[in-house]
Amino acid sequence: MAKTACAVDPDAAEAVAARRALVVRLKRVEGQLRGVQSMIETGDDCEAVAQQLSAARKALDKAFFELLACAIEHPQFSVGRKAGRGAAASEGNDVRVQRIARALAKFA
Repeated sequence: MAKTACAVDPDAAEAVAARRALVVRLKRVEGQLRGVQSMIETGDDCEAVAQQLSAARKALDKAFFELLACAIEHPQFSVGRKAGRGAAASEGNDVRVQRIARALAKFA
């Protein structure tokens, strides 16, 4: 199973490494977007700009789905609400599935 940005113990070495990898990925996307801005400012070919935008979008999608996988894998993390650690642990499976479905519909 792939490492996700969270784990049962958010301070576990695996969780820390996964979060660090996610931040590194987002920094790469940030660099890609700065490059796209530069391409637009210098009047580069639209197809080349679109290709770079597509790559950045795919990288962001990957980060999003990794975080969503965290919510699916670990019931103690809540989807769609700001709650304390463990707030979703007592939540029934049906309610969790509905929350995740709403998150998918809203953000995907």
